Amino acid sequence: MTIPVDPAPNSVVAIGNVRFGNALPLALIAGPCALESREHALEMASALKEIAGRVGIGFVYKTSFDKANRTSAKSNRGMGLEGALPIFAEVRAQVGVPVLTDVHDSQQCARVAEAVDVLQIPAFLCRQTDLLTAAAATGRAVNVKKGQFLAPWDMANVVAKITGVGNPNVLVTERGASFGYNTLVSDMRALPILARTTGAPVIFDATHSVQQPGGQGTSSGGEREFVPVLARAAVAVGVAGVFIETHQDPDQAPSDGPNMVPLREMEGLLRRLKEFDALAKAAH
Repeated sequence: MTIPVDPAPNSVVAIGNVRFGNALPLALIAGPCALESREHALEMASALKEIAGRVGIGFVYKTSFDKANRTSAKSNRGMGLEGALPIFAEVRAQVGVPVLTDVHDSQQCARVAEAVDVLQIPAFLCRQTDLLTAAAATGRAVNVKKGQFLAPWDMANVVAKITGVGNPNVLVTERGASFGYNTLVSDMRALPILARTTGAPVIFDATHSVQQPGGQGTSSGGEREFVPVLARAAVAVGVAGVFIETHQDPDQAPSDGPNMVPLREMEGLLRRLKEFDALAKAAH
């Protein structure tokens, strides 16, 4: 009797001209938490493209059209699907960068895939089989955030759901684990374990790892001063990419302001991370 073997994910995932691989030079996923407007998206994507170009790092633009897991029902959820899709398409065409956004429902996947390059599965939804397989079936790359409630080796089953329907282009993202109330902790051992047990490129989400879920009562808090600390640690361990949410004025952002990096600080941070990455990968 032959036991079926799940198809392996690609060890290198190409998204536009950006390549993510655990042994390749560091790549970047970055942008504001929520899509605010066409003008803001074009400005942020253009600014980040320029920064990434100066630093010499591959860049995928990230933003969300719907914040479906906000702490309170009274919180602003975002622009919504209908308003967002033309903006995503314009960012791709006009700025010339790949685009990543979250999907929350299997029925959204095919439509969103027409306008973006990567479908992202939020951490809370990472075990939803119908959502994972619908995202995979679009043929787009899929970035799955590891649930705060999962061990890193549990993500092998998540990845297998995606590759099992014929899509080997999977990224897995570490964003911290629940630790007591309103707190997350990042276990750097999870990064090599994710790489070993899934075979997929590993991303470290430096901004959501400093989030304090529900920490402000009706919204989440965060400690953005620790974003560079955790990002340096993760890159020193070795990852394919970093995920960093950024905004020109985080304190006025509609969501996740407390853990977003000010745009003016991004270039310095990325230059330092690139140095750490070169050292980490030269050692191997």
